[in-house]
Parts: sequence; structure tokens; C-alpha cells
Amino acid sequence: MTRIPLRPLARILQAREKGENPDAIEKENIRQRHEEMRDKARRRAEGRLLVLGVAFVCAFAVVGLRMGAIAASEPREPRAAASGSEILAQRSDIVDRNGKVLATNLFTHSLYAQPPVMIDKERAARELVKIFPDLKEERLVKDFTGKRKFLWIKKKISPEQMQAVHDIGDPGLMFGPREMRLYPNGRLAAHILGGASFGREGVHSAEVVGVAGVEKVFDDYLRDPANEGAPLQLSIDLTVQAAMRHVLEGGMKLMQAKGATGIILDVHTGEIMAMASLPDFDPNNRPRPAVEGAASDSPLFNRAVQGLYELGSTFKIFTVAQAMEEGLVNPSTMVDTKGPMTWGRFRIRDFKNYGPELSVTDVIVKSSNIGTARMALMVGTPRQQDFMKKLGFFDPTEVELVEAPGAKPLLPKKWSDISTMTISYGHGLSASPLHLAAAYASVLNGGTRITPTILRQEGPQRGERVVSEQTSAALRDMLRQVVVRGTASFGEVPGYFVGGKTGTADKPKENGGGYYKDRVIATFASVFPTNDPKYVVIVTLDEPKTHALGEERRTAGWTAVPVAAELIERTAPLLGVRPQIAPLPEVGITLTSN
Repeated sequence: MTRIPLRPLARILQAREKGENPDAIEKENIRQRHEEMRDKARRRAEGRLLVLGVAFVCAFAVVGLRMGAIAASEPREPRAAASGSEILAQRSDIVDRNGKVLATNLFTHSLYAQPPVMIDKERAARELVKIFPDLKEERLVKDFTGKRKFLWIKKKISPEQMQAVHDIGDPGLMFGPREMRLYPNGRLAAHILGGASFGREGVHSAEVVGVAGVEKVFDDYLRDPANEGAPLQLSIDLTVQAAMRHVLEGGMKLMQAKGATGIILDVHTGEIMAMASLPDFDPNNRPRPAVEGAASDSPLFNRAVQGLYELGSTFKIFTVAQAMEEGLVNPSTMVDTKGPMTWGRFRIRDFKNYGPELSVTDVIVKSSNIGTARMALMVGTPRQQDFMKKLGFFDPTEVELVEAPGAKPLLPKKWSDISTMTISYGHGLSASPLHLAAAYASVLNGGTRITPTILRQEGPQRGERVVSEQTSAALRDMLRQVVVRGTASFGEVPGYFVGGKTGTADKPKENGGGYYKDRVIATFASVFPTNDPKYVVIVTLDEPKTHALGEERRTAGWTAVPVAAELIERTAPLLGVRPQIAPLPEVGITLTSN
């Protein structure tokens, strides 16, 4: 900046020539300089005030926006900073094939105590026992008055219980938010779902982890945030499942059975439409595993998947299927049924004397052990083993349940000729009802291997061929005859052309010391409709008995078959299978003229 002199010489000389006072010029220049300095200082101050004002406006805007965001968000407890990974409590829903909820999450609270903060510990213990009768007042007082600084009281409490605890008014009783697994249908599909429990736990959240069933198998999927909460869709139909459980429970009581199993399997897709095992449990309050007694006595035991039984005469259809496939017999081939059949020190007998010979069809219809054993000898041991392996009887089922891998069929240690004969009619090899359902579907759906699944499928399976379409059709006709005129006459359901095979096997003793003489496993394996197969239905009863025609009866024809017939009658319409009306016989018409 150029400074102007206070007493410029030119102006001083001019002032003296005019007789003016030169000092006035200096005063005027001083005044102008001061005014310039004042203007500069004012501009500087105004700029600073402007910057400060903008800063205040921005700061208040940020604070206002943050307050608005907080006001719009859901309230939550402040969390203290802590090391370690965050606990993920979110878990996807499980739904049935129609989207109905089978398992979901429910927001609730946990209750814990911090004894150092409590005011009246004895009163708090006394009031808590009133709210939670399962707690012990003496134990609570001991915990509250001891050295513990933290203790869980309840991992899950209802809103009413939370309010009651809040009314106690003790600051040392605190609540933590968390999610719990809820099964809104209770016992329905309990063995399929399995159940869930808490994993890692914190004050503000807890992991929900699967402990059995599909909850365990798909635990990673259900907890994966990448799925964005997409539900896991199962193959079962909740309505069909409810009908099955109702029928099985009634049949189990009526037949005085110890347990019951039911399976409905789509013969083309392998989807399990319904599967139940009784007795069952409520997964909302899953019981602890039994520490003594037989495993099958526990309600946690899934008889459909884990139960390995000798399934009796239901296996005879496999022997006939293989013999026909090998070209050894056809439905009308006559088979020697003279008995008893002696093989070394073993004797094979039929339930009744069926005469010297029967056709292959009648061997199935009348359920001849001798006729089936002779066909098995014709097939031979190596080919029988290969066929059973194709049908899945050498390995656990591949169904998506955590219990399935442990249920490997029990095979004879030495597969001799006598084993070949007894296995042909269902003795000497133990498998699960689900094994049986998959095998029946495989030989009756046209002859392609089916793998059972609990997940919904978009189309039919295309497994390896096990029998030809012609053999498959012949087997369905034979099974239909079993219902029309054989051992499963109580299995007829008008309009649905049910076919099936009964199986009654003596129950082995738990200690491996032979068989009970008065206890059986009764099974009916069926398919409907036989002219266009859609579903296989398996019903197995453990130790059934009923009184009919003046005597006690245990065979499957009197016990499992009526239950299966009721099950098909109740569920077929729910599955969308319309009853078919058999055409009336043609009536001859004579044309006459007037």
C-alpha cells in the first residue's frame, strides 16, 4: 500500500502562496488516514463475523439432522464398547411348501441380576419366586448375598413377567433384549424341524442355533446375513401334516401301540409331503435327551428316520421285481409253495397252507414266505445284494435331517443263502420306514431311483433306472390285488385305487437275545392311485394289538392297514388327488324298429 505524506511539499507551497495555514493540510491527511484504517478494521471484523456465523449455522444444522435421525430410529439400549465379534441373533424363517410359517423369531427379553446394585435382596428373591415358581428362594438369596456380581435368572421371559419384575422396583434386576425361536404350530412337524437353542450369549443379544432336524442341518444358511432373511422352504404341506398326525395319534390309541410312524412321499419328485413320528414333543419346550432306557422310548426319537426295523413282507415286492427284471418269472408264473421249506437246520413256513403252488401274483396277494424264498434262490445272493444296494438299503438315507446319517441299515454279517431267503420276505435286514418309502417310490413310479428330500423341488427327479416301466406297471397291479382280494382288504379307499403290501415282523429284544413272541412291528406300504401313481404312504405301528372276531390280532392287515386307509382318505383331497369313478359295465342295446 502506498502511504501518502502528511505534509506534501506541493500543497504546502500552494497554501503559503494563498496565505492559508499549512498545518490544516496535515490535519486533513491524518483524518483521512484514520478513516481508511477504520474502514479496513471494520471490513476485517465483518468478515470474521460472517465466517463465525456460517460455522454456527453448519454446526446447528448437523446437530439438528442427527437429532432428527435419532428421533426417527427405534429406541435401543446404549451399548458399551467391547472387544470380540458381534453376536448375530437374527435367524431366517422356515416355511412349508405353501409359505405357511413353521418356525420364526420372537422378540423377547432376558432377566439378569447385578447383586452389588440391589437394594433389598431378600424381598427381590421372595417376589421373583412368586413370578417364577420354578425358582428356589433360598438359592436366589444365596446368590444375591454372595460374591457374585452377575447372574442369569431367566433367559426368556414374557411381557407379563417382565412387567411383574419391573414392578418389584429393584435397580439390580435388569432386562436384556434378545430374540427367541418360536414354533407356532407346536408339535406339528417337531421331528422335522428339530428345535433351536441359545449359543453364545451376551446381555444385549444371544445366538440362536439349531440343535436337531433341519434347524441343525441348515444352521449356517438360516444365520447367514447374505440371504437377507429369505425363508427356508420345505417340501411338507402343513395341512397334510396336521391331518397325518391326527390320524396317527388316533390309530396309535385305538391299536394300543407304543409308537407310530407315517410318511407320504411324492413318487416323482421325492418330496416328503408329510412325515410324523409318535410320541413327539413341542420344539418350543424341547425335552432333554434320555439318559437311560431304550433310545426309541424318548419322544425325541424320530422313528421314521432313525428307527431301524425288520419290515416284514413289505420286502416281497422287491424280490418279485428283481425276479421279473431278470426274466426269471412273470406275473402268471407258477411257484412251488409246498411247505415247510427246509434249508439245513432252518425251516420256512407260511402263515397258512396255500397249496402246492401259486402264481407270482398270488404269492404277493397271499403273502407266501415259501414262494418268495424260492424266487430269491432263483435270483441268487450276489444279484440280490446289488439290487438292494440300488434301492438304497446299504446306506443311510440322504434326507436333509441331522439324524439321517446315523441310521444305516443293519445288514447280516454273513450274507448266506438263508439270509437271501429271509431278506426276501423282510427278515434279517433292518431299515427305516423312510428307506422303505424311497424304495417303493423307485420301483412303482416307472422304475427310476428316488432320493427322498425335505426341501421343495421344482420338478421330478431323474435317477438311475432300477426296473423297467413294464415291471413297474406289473408290480402296481399286484399291489392293487393285495388290497382288492388279499391281506390288505381294509385298505380300500373308494375312488383312489390303493395298492399296497402288509408286513408283520416279530420285534427283537433290546438286549439282542432273540425276538418277543407277543410283540410285532406292523407296516403297510402303499401307493395311490395304482393306475397313475402319485404318492407312496407308509404306516408303521410299534407293538399294536386289537381285538376282532373274538380274538387278539397283531398283524398289519388288522392294525396298520385301517390306519393307512383313513390317512389316505383324509389326505388325498388335500394333496389335490381327485377320486376316480370306475366306469359302469357296458350294457348291450338292441335296436328295434316299429
